[in-house]
Amino acid sequence: MSSARSLGPRARLRSDEFRLLRDLVNDHAGLTFDESALYVFERRLAERVAQLDLRGFDEYYKFLRFNVRGLAELEEAIDAITTKETYFFRQDYQLRAFCDEVVPRIAQAQKDSRRLTVWSAGCSSGEEAYTLAILLLEHPLLAGFDIKVIGSDLSRSSIAFARRGVYRESSFRTTPEELRRRYFEADGTGHRVVDSVRRLCHFGNLNLLDGQRAAVVGRVDAVFCRNVLIYFDVRSRRKVIDNLHQRLLPGGFLLLGHSESLINVTTAFELVHLREDLVYRKPALGAQT
Repeated sequence: MSSARSLGPRARLRSDEFRLLRDLVNDHAGLTFDESALYVFERRLAERVAQLDLRGFDEYYKFLRFNVRGLAELEEAIDAITTKETYFFRQDYQLRAFCDEVVPRIAQAQKDSRRLTVWSAGCSSGEEAYTLAILLLEHPLLAGFDIKVIGSDLSRSSIAFARRGVYRESSFRTTPEELRRRYFEADGTGHRVVDSVRRLCHFGNLNLLDGQRAAVVGRVDAVFCRNVLIYFDVRSRRKVIDNLHQRLLPGGFLLLGHSESLINVTTAFELVHLREDLVYRKPALGAQT
C-alpha cells in the first residue's frame, strides 16, 4: 500500500495548510474562500493527494508551487473545489428580459452587419450557452442574423462536458417541453443538443482574470456573467469586470446574477431598468464622458 493511501481517513488538512492552498488559488484565479471552506478543500483534494502518491497536504502545496507539473495540477485542484450546479433556462425572468428588451436593442444596433455575439462567461457545463443559442434561434427579429455564442470557463472538465453536449434529466428541470423536443435528441446516456444549436456555440477554457487571453473572445454584444462574481474578492472582481468591459462593443449589455451588482466595483457601466430586471450597459460611442 502506498504511503499516501495508508493515511486514509487520518489525513487532515491543517488550518495553516488550508490558508496556503487558499491563497495559491486566489493568486491564480482570483477565487476567494473563507475558513468554512476548509472541509471542502480537505474532502475534494484528498483524492488528488492520493493520486499523486503524496504523504499529505503539505507535500501537495509544495508540488503545486515547485513541481514542473504544478500549474496543471493547480487547475485540477480548482476544478475539484469549485461548485458547478446549473441547468437549462435558469432564472427565466432574466431570460425573458433579455429576449423582450435587450435583443431588440442589439438587433437594431446590428441591423446593417446582421451579426450578434453573446458570451457566457463562466459557462460551467454549457447549459447557459446552449440556452442562449436556442433563444436567439427562436427570436423573430434575428432571422437571417449570423449568431454566435461563446462559452468559457476556468474548468477544463466543464468545457469538455459542454463540448460533448449530452445532458441528463437534472439539467432539464425548467426546460419548456416544446423546446426540449425541438432542440434535444435522445442519446445513449442522456439527451444531446441538436447540431443546429451546437454549430452556434464555441467553448474554450479561460481564466477571466487574464485580459490578454480574453482577447480571443473578440468583441461581443452581450455578456452573461451570472453567479460568477460572488466567488471573487473585490480586487479580482474589478479586474474581471474591466476585462468584460473591454470585450463588449459600445452599447453592449452585461447581465449578472440576481445577487450581484457593480456597486463599489466600477462606474464604467450605466444601469438600465427593464420591466423584469436590471442590467448594465457599456455606454455607446458619443455617450461616454
